[in-house]
Amino acid sequence: MTDRGTKFKLCRFLKIVVCSLLFIILVLCMIITIRTLSLDVNVGLQLAQWEKTNNLSADINQRQREELIALFKESIRIPTVSTSETELNTTALLEFNTFLKKAFPTVFSSGLVQHELVANYSHLLWVAGTQPRLVPYMLLAHIDVVPASEADGWEAPPFSAKEMNGFIYGRGTIDDKHSLMGILQALEYLLMKGYKPRRGFYIGMGHDEEVSGYQGAVNIARLLKQRGVQLAFVLDEGLAVLDGVISGVDGPAALIGVSEKGQATVKLTVSTFPGHSSMPPSESSIGILATAVKRLEENPMPRLFGHGPERGTFEHLAHKFGLPLKLIMSNLWLFSPLIGRMMERRPDTNAFVRTTTAVTMFNAGVKVNILPSLAEAFVNLRIHSAQSLKEILDLIQSTIGDERVKIELVSGFDPLPVSSYDETSFGYQIIKKTLLDMFPQVTVAPGICIGNTDSRHFTELTKDIYRFAPIWLKPGDAQRIHGINERISKKNYEDIIIFYFNLFQNGDIQKLPDPHNSDHDL
Repeated sequence: MTDRGTKFKLCRFLKIVVCSLLFIILVLCMIITIRTLSLDVNVGLQLAQWEKTNNLSADINQRQREELIALFKESIRIPTVSTSETELNTTALLEFNTFLKKAFPTVFSSGLVQHELVANYSHLLWVAGTQPRLVPYMLLAHIDVVPASEADGWEAPPFSAKEMNGFIYGRGTIDDKHSLMGILQALEYLLMKGYKPRRGFYIGMGHDEEVSGYQGAVNIARLLKQRGVQLAFVLDEGLAVLDGVISGVDGPAALIGVSEKGQATVKLTVSTFPGHSSMPPSESSIGILATAVKRLEENPMPRLFGHGPERGTFEHLAHKFGLPLKLIMSNLWLFSPLIGRMMERRPDTNAFVRTTTAVTMFNAGVKVNILPSLAEAFVNLRIHSAQSLKEILDLIQSTIGDERVKIELVSGFDPLPVSSYDETSFGYQIIKKTLLDMFPQVTVAPGICIGNTDSRHFTELTKDIYRFAPIWLKPGDAQRIHGINERISKKNYEDIIIFYFNLFQNGDIQKLPDPHNSDHDL
């Protein structure tokens, strides 16, 4: 009787457990289905009633089209190369200073525009608004480019600005003279049409961004801080329109960078007694260091997908995926670990999942028959938004776990704060509106820059920094940046000018529309 009663109670308990599990599964399925069917966060304020600002039309004619392409090509031909913080092509930078004034005579002669030369080669422009109470914003771009050699395999000399099949080839066409020239060309056209902004704005053009911007951007930011300037937002280079790049997404997606990964350069050193190669010890300095490096490579930093801005990226893009990915992307609260494991399989997507670890330099030895007394390696890390520089250094220490390996921080900084991107975010929504007015077929989403820009030096002047330019990148194009055959289509460059032309005017609104006035449920 006791056994029968026990079995009865056990069966009853199992039934309750099974029913509870089925109920939980049913509820989860309902939640997943509802979120999958209802999620469409891309519309934002697109259908809201925006304040009318009587925008001017660009109306670029054929003569202007030929002139703007010619000026852009001329900018590419000036080799404003930065090799290191102490190796800048100052001759080319001086030539570029002269070129800018010749290329944009209205900008540099207008009574509305104040121009300052900063640190000899950088530029700061202030365009006063007619309504001083409106908080100004700032656009950034940089003059310098990374080195390039035709011997690397370029289809055209990297500073020739050669035109082939509708594309202009050359170092700086994407990084970053398209933004610099596009901003100034747009302002030139607006001023020629008699434009007077309601909201004032700054334009900052650094000359050493490719080597950290410590002379250009840092001094521009310092000047503004000394003058008590606060900015509504900052827009710099960074992300782009990705067309066919994100697997599974239907149509092009424009990612507006709302943060940047942090960075650290760490030096690993092993010191031992030198000796003759005929009597080697069981472990050499090279062997000890190689083991440490191998441990770092075999034990990557923790997978953190879903804990940073990358979550917002996929939530905004979810409705553009087909099934079953749409179901998964719409429910990252449940499926983040699965997506993280999928993304870490490829180097280009792994960068969004975790802090990346790259061993970039390894030095040891002076002669084939001498045991080296010193071996050193340099490790470059790009820090995920959910981690800090200190946390990364602690993880390196524990992963290597060898007191013989000296760990030294050469340089580094924490990830940048995440800027707002909801319907109340003025800068984000102005950028988004400008983009969607031009390209309504594009899906807009927040993103994270895995590289770094000059904008990181402006965090004390604003809480909202965005990193975007409407460069259209198709599969393989991202590898051209800092690589070979960097290029931009003539049509894309003209679109960039029109984008900034409209952005200046859209920035004149006094406030964003009330999202509750939208015809779409936000």
